[in-house]
Amino acid sequence: MKLLLDTHILLCAAGEPERLSAAARKLLNNPRNELLFSAASIWEVAIKSALGKKGFVADPRLLRRGLLENGYTELQVTSEHAVGIDALPPVHNDPFDRLLLAQALSEGVTLVTGDALLVRYPGPVRKV
Repeated sequence: MKLLLDTHILLCAAGEPERLSAAARKLLNNPRNELLFSAASIWEVAIKSALGKKGFVADPRLLRRGLLENGYTELQVTSEHAVGIDALPPVHNDPFDRLLLAQALSEGVTLVTGDALLVRYPGPVRKV
């Protein structure tokens, strides 16, 4: 199964795997699952890092390199993904999460998240 990980899950997987739920660890450690990360997540990390958000310590370059070196597949953002956002109901206001969902819908992959709001959308979203 192809799994697109949201930014929070990516950050935990890369730096604090002990913070992942047992269900998340099981999904991420299953060799039959292909793990994807979005360029949008790297963009979100870069923005938060550049803004000096309190308590936020992540280097987007190191994160990207580490994910690629550990077998994750990068999903680029396309205009098809961008226009897919307008079809989403107004359940969630986070533009990055909405883009990740639009990518999952467009690519036919499952979005893995810990966000209870995201799972309210119809479509391939799995809360762990």
